[in-house]
Amino acid sequence: MNQFEIRELRRIDFKNAIIFDGFPSVGLVSSIVSNYLVTLLRLEYVGFIDSQFFPAVTVIRDSIPMATARIYARGDAERNDTQLAVFTSEFQPHSEITKRLGEKMMDWAIDNKCKLIVSVGGLVIDREGDGKVTASTESEEVAVYGIASTPSAQKYLDAADVEPFVEGIITGTSGILIREGKKRGFDVVVLLTETRQNVADAKASVLLMAAIDQMVLKMNLNMDPLLKEAEALEHELANLKRDADRKAKSQQPESQPEGYI
Repeated sequence: MNQFEIRELRRIDFKNAIIFDGFPSVGLVSSIVSNYLVTLLRLEYVGFIDSQFFPAVTVIRDSIPMATARIYARGDAERNDTQLAVFTSEFQPHSEITKRLGEKMMDWAIDNKCKLIVSVGGLVIDREGDGKVTASTESEEVAVYGIASTPSAQKYLDAADVEPFVEGIITGTSGILIREGKKRGFDVVVLLTETRQNVADAKASVLLMAAIDQMVLKMNLNMDPLLKEAEALEHELANLKRDADRKAKSQQPESQPEGYI
């Protein structure tokens, strides 16, 4: 078996599709956003990524066994509809496999003639002070930052209320995808929001969803109910990740290559 295989459970036409990368990097924001998109857009489980580096864990949703790294898409999309697809997982890929995983996703997007990849993630911001939680830090507004791989991808960011990401380091699949997009001339947008010890991931996820709505969904989402759903998702995903991580570590022999954190 190749190091990574993308397997389709049903044939979907991904030409001109917009792909959302929901692999976690910092915090749970990526998983919350990707899972909310699946629910909001009523996407169907259409494929998965298989790899020898992934843990021997099966995710169960609505009594359906699913892979750890899944692909969702619009199964009822008409010929003229924009296909929307989501790559998601509750588990953070280990740094040793992130590069190959991101490159595989980019290869797949190009082979399927997709239009755009949107990757979301958390960003740790160093701030002056001792890092203690105070009333002033809790009330500080959390920012969303964006960066595009091409001038054509920049047009999506121009339509959203985001700050430009001018200098810093982007980790995880987001970092690989933006770099590969620049190198190959493929449209990639990375949206990052601050993750802080004193700010819930749910709040940050809502800000990312607002930017995605402004860029591509154009649904004028109401953020108040979205925050409540994001908070519920955060609790559910945190429990799932904690349980799965514990089981994966208990099953991993010493000689097995590291795949997920």
